[in-house]
Amino acid sequence: MWVICADLEGVFIPEIWVNVALKTGIEELKLTTRDIKDYDELMRMRLRILDEHKLKLQDIQEVIGTLDPLPGALDFVREMKRIARFTIVSDTFVEFAKPLMAKLEDPFLLCHNLKTDATGRITDYCLRQPDPKRKTVEAFKSLNYNVVAFGDSYNDVTMLEAADKGILFCPPDNVVADYPQYPVVRDINTLREKLREIVL
Repeated sequence: MWVICADLEGVFIPEIWVNVALKTGIEELKLTTRDIKDYDELMRMRLRILDEHKLKLQDIQEVIGTLDPLPGALDFVREMKRIARFTIVSDTFVEFAKPLMAKLEDPFLLCHNLKTDATGRITDYCLRQPDPKRKTVEAFKSLNYNVVAFGDSYNDVTMLEAADKGILFCPPDNVVADYPQYPVVRDINTLREKLREIVL
């Protein structure tokens, strides 16, 4: 039995922080895990910028409310749920992801949480555990599942390393250059075919 572990942003939904950057005009918020390897460094930068610009959770949620899944994402999710145990493993936050997950018919999602104060200011973020993507794959494998994982960014690499099969999906050139051992897939239909070959 196979489990498919999938990244979320840039795969099934638009990059949330990039869209916040486009809405607010804050260029630094365009930086993602495609650019910065250290997730804590990235999140500390984001929290600092939110404070500097007095942006609160509600402001980000308003941007998220305007977003829809990427083309073909819903049909892809439906099929993957039929042919395997399908799990989205993301470094996003429950407070961000909920409305977008509803548009994808609520696949199983593992992600993090935010801390906010009474005004809605985001004060911190809470990882479910250190290196959560790798730990998720290792947990499934400990239950005697085979795991295929795919993602597009630096924060997905430990998940790919732990999986029986790892795939880079639409990664930037810097990630491909740093991790040439993984096959690269550039469109969702090719990814669908590759996953079918693996799990069926």
